[in-house]
Amino acid sequence: MLTTDAVLTVLRPVQDPELQKSLVELNMIRDVAIAGGTVSFTLVLTTPACPLREFIVEDCEKAVKTLPGVEKVEVTVTAETPQQKSLPDRQSVGQVKNIIAISSGKGGVGKSTVAVNVAVALAQTGATVGLLDADIYGPNAPTMLGLSGAAVQVQNSPQGEVLEPVFNHGIKMVSMGFLIDPDQPVIWRGPMLNGIIRQFLYQVNWGALDYLIVDMPPGTGDAQLTLTQSVPMAGAVIVTTPQTVSLLDARRGLKMFQQMGVNVLGIVENMSYFIPPDLPDRQYDLFGSGGGEKASKELNVPLLGCVPLEISLREGGDKGIPIVVSQPESASAKALTAIAKQIAGKVSMAALV
Repeated sequence: MLTTDAVLTVLRPVQDPELQKSLVELNMIRDVAIAGGTVSFTLVLTTPACPLREFIVEDCEKAVKTLPGVEKVEVTVTAETPQQKSLPDRQSVGQVKNIIAISSGKGGVGKSTVAVNVAVALAQTGATVGLLDADIYGPNAPTMLGLSGAAVQVQNSPQGEVLEPVFNHGIKMVSMGFLIDPDQPVIWRGPMLNGIIRQFLYQVNWGALDYLIVDMPPGTGDAQLTLTQSVPMAGAVIVTTPQTVSLLDARRGLKMFQQMGVNVLGIVENMSYFIPPDLPDRQYDLFGSGGGEKASKELNVPLLGCVPLEISLREGGDKGIPIVVSQPESASAKALTAIAKQIAGKVSMAALV
């Protein structure tokens, strides 16, 4: 006879490919039920954006079908994103489980484009996601999300005034762009910048989030120090282009996070090559090639992915419709979605190891 114990026994050797541990021991197999020759159970992944979801489900089905009498296997897939480990000298942000910085050593490499599309791609998988635009001097995220005319609401609470984030394309967001006129420059010294970033962290009604993506300003200045010294971070992602000048600055930014004790999840090479719209099979290395891969090997951090430059990617940012929404089958969107899943997998692995 088929029994629950027999099902769990054959599933015990099946491992999470990234954690290298048994699904049963990780309590990822739940609610086993048997009805005649049908075996059903729930597979609880560590992130809705699990990049290896299909492989894990297939391994589970194969294992259960080895039992005599099994005619059908039904797997219900859900997810519980783990909370990043706390640190004694850092203050967590409410119900936010994981804070991820998207940073770059220099401006103009498409960091905000990567941050916005990664956030939206994670939300598309079913995760709850927020975007904190910490690029105080150049807040472009509202435009990229179609929210350039939006305004945040302020609510009173026992702890003081709390900002209500705006919402679009499945994510919550706050930005300096909502608090100033479009042409108004932010002429602030470090202490004022530190104050607004802390306000965006602790005085915003973020609610329960699986991921809070922080779009950092370029460089290694006050904003980076404020973030790394304030909150326990799940990790940082460094965005670069293939050209040497960008890679030199990216290396400095990467080393800064490592010196601050922040786990560098990997490098994203943006603008890897240009795909002309009239010749989609052609690729032009406008900014060189192979720089991200070379840097990842030299610095011993993963290359999370390479994002091609397409006109539709730029148009999506200008129109406020991220390319993972407007053209999900494009090369750029596929690359950004795969990068988002890589980030989610590495964040969960770091929290559980």
